[in-house]
Amino acid sequence: QVHVAESGGGWVQPGESLRLSCVVSGALTTIYTMGWYRQAPGSQREPVATVSSGGFINYRDSVKGRFTIIGDNAKNRVTLQMDNLQPDDTAVYYCNVVGSKTGGLPTNYWGQGTQVNVSS
Repeated sequence: QVHVAESGGGWVQPGESLRLSCVVSGALTTIYTMGWYRQAPGSQREPVATVSSGGFINYRDSVKGRFTIIGDNAKNRVTLQMDNLQPDDTAVYYCNVVGSKTGGLPTNYWGQGTQVNVSS
């Protein structure tokens, strides 16, 4: 059983900050990447930021310079620091983990999502 637990969403005004955290627990023996995706109403889920076990980081263009992803391999944790939030950042944010169990293939695991609302 693999459990992906997110925390840290909420409501903020434009220009303010939030920090999202995600911890993975369970039977994974290898984690390849951890990251955050988001889905706004009426839109498809889109990647926000990902970090590989080797430290390679990727951001979507609209969050570059505002969001920072930090991966902690030892604690199976990933954090997303979101600064200068804007109304377009309003969405449900999902933690994603790509990992494998002993002898298994890489698999996507998702958290239940945490709501981020940015409005004045």
